[in-house]
Amino acid sequence: MLNHKTRFAPSPNGKLHLGHAFSAIISEKIAKKYDGEFLVRIEDIDMSRSPKKNIKRIIDDLKWLNIKFEDKKIRRQSKFYDIYEHFLKRLRDLNLIYPCWATRSEIKKSIIQNKNSYRNWNIDPDGQYIYPGIYKNISSAERSGLMLSGKDFSWRLDMQKAINYAENKLNSKIYFTEIGLEPIGKRMAEPQLYGDIIIARKDIPTSYHLAVTIDDFQQNISIVSRGLDLYPATSIHRLLQVIFNFNEPQWFHHNLLRDKDGFKLSKSSKSTSIESYRENGFTPEKIIELIEHKENFPI
Repeated sequence: MLNHKTRFAPSPNGKLHLGHAFSAIISEKIAKKYDGEFLVRIEDIDMSRSPKKNIKRIIDDLKWLNIKFEDKKIRRQSKFYDIYEHFLKRLRDLNLIYPCWATRSEIKKSIIQNKNSYRNWNIDPDGQYIYPGIYKNISSAERSGLMLSGKDFSWRLDMQKAINYAENKLNSKIYFTEIGLEPIGKRMAEPQLYGDIIIARKDIPTSYHLAVTIDDFQQNISIVSRGLDLYPATSIHRLLQVIFNFNEPQWFHHNLLRDKDGFKLSKSSKSTSIESYRENGFTPEKIIELIEHKENFPI
């Protein structure tokens, strides 16, 4: 039996709620099943939304829930910008990314000028409008001039180029292995559904997609356990793994906890926090009961 590594990777832009507890407990259960190791990662690439008090609160909540992990192995993404920059450079060297100066208003204007309304424009799995390609095919002279101007820009992945590169390396289509959702087994990745995603932001040399792919590789994560809402992003992460020659993990996606109206629990909707439950006298065992009232643990 393999000693698998799993992880729980919250963003410290708010408090943990029952949905987070559900996901963390599942990840820990998977590690225990395989006599493996459960790790905690703090996804704090956006430092402006990641106050230290939130990070401490997350750690305290997890420990209160009796979830076992080593403090010294907690990885904070904000400490690894140089690593992300290194892999971003690899994408540049492969000519798989390009600078983009487009603002949201420019993107909206471009869609309208193409005689397509927002209602008809293609939307990615996250509900965002597919980037219309502004600045993608400008001349070298125009690009050089914009670079010299000092105007802020992001880096976008040329999705079709990236897919072609990865498929040529594999000599096949791109697949990933799902072990949480039925049917279990290989599934075809569909990163093209996202279009040319931002791979590094204007103010940060990375993005969620780039950072999480690198982190999972460097932490030797062999089973990526996470909520069903992140299932579509798996296609992007598998694409990047192929490009960088990273080991392929397995993915265990699980259902989401939802409120009485069927909406997933979230920080933005102010779902009751674990901290609030703690302060109101709940026990870790009672939290488990609350979770199981909403959704059975899949493992």
